[in-house]
Amino acid sequence: MGGVSNASLPLPSADRADVAASLRRALLGADFTADGLLELLGASAYAALARSETVPALRATRGDGALAALVRLFLLQETVPHARVADVLPLDALLESGWLVERDGELRATVDVRPYGGPNGEDWFIVSDLGCAVGGAGGIGSHDEGVVLGVGGASTTLAGITVRTPVDSALDLGTGSGIQALHAAQHATRVTATDLNPRALEFTRLTLALSGAPEADLREGSLFEPVGEETYDLIVSNPPFVISPGARLTYRDGGMGGDDLCRTLVQEAGARLNEGGYAHFLANWQHVDGEEWQDRLRSWVPRGCDAWIVQREVQDITQYAELWLRDAGDHREDPTRYAARYEAWLDEFEARGTRAVGFGWITLRKTGAAEPSITVEEWPHPVEQPLGETVREFFDRQEYLRTHDDAALLAAHFKLADEVVQEQVGLPGAEDPEHVVLRQHRGMRRATKVDTVGAGFAGVCDGSLSAGRILDAIAQLVGEDPVLLRDRTPAQIRLLVEQGFLLPVQG
Repeated sequence: MGGVSNASLPLPSADRADVAASLRRALLGADFTADGLLELLGASAYAALARSETVPALRATRGDGALAALVRLFLLQETVPHARVADVLPLDALLESGWLVERDGELRATVDVRPYGGPNGEDWFIVSDLGCAVGGAGGIGSHDEGVVLGVGGASTTLAGITVRTPVDSALDLGTGSGIQALHAAQHATRVTATDLNPRALEFTRLTLALSGAPEADLREGSLFEPVGEETYDLIVSNPPFVISPGARLTYRDGGMGGDDLCRTLVQEAGARLNEGGYAHFLANWQHVDGEEWQDRLRSWVPRGCDAWIVQREVQDITQYAELWLRDAGDHREDPTRYAARYEAWLDEFEARGTRAVGFGWITLRKTGAAEPSITVEEWPHPVEQPLGETVREFFDRQEYLRTHDDAALLAAHFKLADEVVQEQVGLPGAEDPEHVVLRQHRGMRRATKVDTVGAGFAGVCDGSLSAGRILDAIAQLVGEDPVLLRDRTPAQIRLLVEQGFLLPVQG
């Protein structure tokens, strides 16, 4: 747009629901969908868009078709002749309401529109600032204070780990372009979306309208301030979690020192959750000299909540600073200014004793248990998204283990989870394996070592016999004292249940 700041551009009118509806019909009629884009562009060019690379998509849209014109107009920010889309789009309404502008017979979009496939095959559209629909936060190079991003990897990760049971009320805190509110609208009766940036609320309104979703209750403000003491069954937030020296960019920098914004958000969520409700966050946290990062995160968990915290990645402070300097395009500026900003990041980390930064997921579940369960772990390995059902089952198993002592475990029945395989590791030709590994091919895709008793136990768990009876049979088979075996095995059973290898069978 000729160097014009995104934040200074007027947005399309969100009050014209009829215009959004007619634009939606036109886009769907031209197959301007996630599947349509993949077919038109091809896998390579489509994947390049996620890396903020548009040249392959520009080459693939040189043709005369309506879909190619729409991709150039709404996704690649190219001008398109009026005549090329006159029979496809309701141009008069779009020009009047501000979705498009026209100059000398050439049309240009005022916002990015990106097709987005919903979890059940829905055709949705995410509306964001120009230049921010492709690639998400990865290297957009924007210095606009109020810029609103489209869909990035963090957005889809959060959407994938969220528990999707039907609820009465949901809160999307820091809604941005509205992707989490859009997902929540499919299974929540009421959706509230908040953001410190009023421009983001307008984008959320446009995203919901263009996707054919119900309207949300939109509120401006920071953290939980806009909702006061209201409580919810579901809270989701992809907050501005970047640990930075200052708050240059609203979409990423929290404006609090260190990881205080993420800590505050998590700690205050407990009081806003209804019993049994879930809160899901993406977060960054500091690895500080003299402190275990796991202990740091345990201290964030509010009273009355179970928690599952997963660290997915760790970067040393130089990697971290370089990542976010590139994100803002600072590496393409004056080298002296770049060096000064780099120094400022390192000064900030040095002052706080920070040696590295972790990234991951934090999930809370409100519980009335006297002793909540808090699991903090590192899992950098590939997982199978969406994980929402895996997350729900994890907390259900925590509740089960909390209410079953060792005697109850031995009296219980279990079955081996689907798609678990056994691997035996040892020297070729050896009579017995050195160790046995159980491996999942779904969900978290965990692997865990077990001894021969644990492997044998898991292998015969089909729900028909109690754990105690299975152990008695194994003891007789291997010539071991059944009392001793019953005494030492529940800890292994407990671990296999916690990690989802064994599932309790309700009698």
